[in-house]
This record gives sequence, structure tokens and C-alpha cells, in this order.
Amino acid sequence: MKQLLIRADDIGYSYAVNVGIARSVHEGLVRSVGVMPNMPETARGVEWVRGADIAIGQHTNVCLGHPSADPARTRSLLGPDGCFKSSRKYRAAFKEGVDFVVYDEAVTEIEAQLARFLEVVGREPDYFEAHAVLSENLNRAIADVAAAHGYRYQVPSFDSAASVPCGNTPVRMVMHSMEPGYDPAASIRETVEGMADGETVVFVCHPGYLDQFILNTSSLTTDRTKEVDALISPELRTWLESQPDLKLIDYRDL
Repeated sequence: MKQLLIRADDIGYSYAVNVGIARSVHEGLVRSVGVMPNMPETARGVEWVRGADIAIGQHTNVCLGHPSADPARTRSLLGPDGCFKSSRKYRAAFKEGVDFVVYDEAVTEIEAQLARFLEVVGREPDYFEAHAVLSENLNRAIADVAAAHGYRYQVPSFDSAASVPCGNTPVRMVMHSMEPGYDPAASIRETVEGMADGETVVFVCHPGYLDQFILNTSSLTTDRTKEVDALISPELRTWLESQPDLKLIDYRDL
């Protein structure tokens, strides 16, 4: 039996992103959603999916907006404006072999975001991971905080051919949303058709609509709207449900 987990990241990113995620949950295929605890729109986004039978995880965010912890205790993560350094700066530093993240400061921020998650969501996260940035110190801090609290940690991966652990389950992470000509429905079908028997795949999506904030801050824009359309498509749902050897799961099943 193959297992497919469709994950939607970025609750809280913006009002319009929240609308798209909520639609993908209530009308679509999404059963696992990642919450960015530090963002101004997070509480509204969580309310819009509250009551849905979904896994909700902490999508720790250290590359957008203001920190949840005291800025004086998270200086390595912040730019001169007091906001988090952008993912672009993480990528540039990684290429130079530099990891500017101070481990203890990352732990401080992750714990502060967890406190905010618990306040807004009202329960423990079903999984624990981070908004994609390139930092070994951050990844180590995320893993250590998850272990300290006994949370299911999703190991990050940028290699769609390799398996990584999530809790005790090996999973293959697949994300095509940054690729030219991206067709989400076709990509999900191709992923399923290429899965080996007994394999578990996490298909990472970022469904959402667009407002000025996301247009100003993200390079991932129109593909988010394509993902909403795919995830609420009756045709895609029918096709997935017709696969005799496929089970749709969420993080609580791992």
C-alpha cells in the first residue's frame, strides 16, 4: 500500500494565503497544515480551519516578520530592521559556507514560537518542522526542541529521490512548486504513479491566494493559486480515490 500525505504550509503568512489554505482544507484534499506562529494573520488563519479533521503542525518561521522571542536574545536571526533575515540571505550564506544562526538563539526563538502556537491553536502540534531555510544550526535546534517535547519531527529534505525520517516512518519529500511550468494536479498524479509499493510520500504544497503583502515578500506567488485549484478539484480527488493501492493520510497516521 502506498501512502500519500498532502501538506499545506504557511497558515498565517497573509490574509489571502489563509483564504486559500482554508478552502483547500474545507473543500479539498489537505489534511495536514503548517502554522507560522509569529505572523499577524496566524490567529485568523487557525480559526478558519478550526474544527476540521486535520493534523496541525508548527511550521517554524525564521525568515519573515518579527520574532516571537525577545529580539535581544535572537540577534543572529535578525536584520537591522528587527525583522528576520530573508530566505535569500540564508541561501547566500549557505553558498559561502557560512551559518550565521547561533544555535542557542534559534532554540530560544523556536520555543517562543511554540508557546505562541500553543496559545493560538490550543493543543500540541501534530508535527514539528521549519519554513525552508538553509541552516544546519537551525535544523539541529528544531530537532532538539522537538525531541525535548516528544514531538514528531519532520526532517527536512531538498532531494525528492531520498527518504528521510518523520518520527519512526521513512518518508520521501516532494515539492515542485518552484519549478517552471508547474502543474500541481499533474505533479501529484506523476508522484503517485512513480511511488513504490509501501512507500510514504509527503507532497508539500503552499496553496493560497494573493494580496500585496505576499507579492512584496515571496517569490512563490501564482503557483499558490494553481495549487488551490488543483487541491479542490473533484477530478483529482476522484482519480486519487480510484487508485486501489493508495491511502491518503496525515501526520497523525505516521
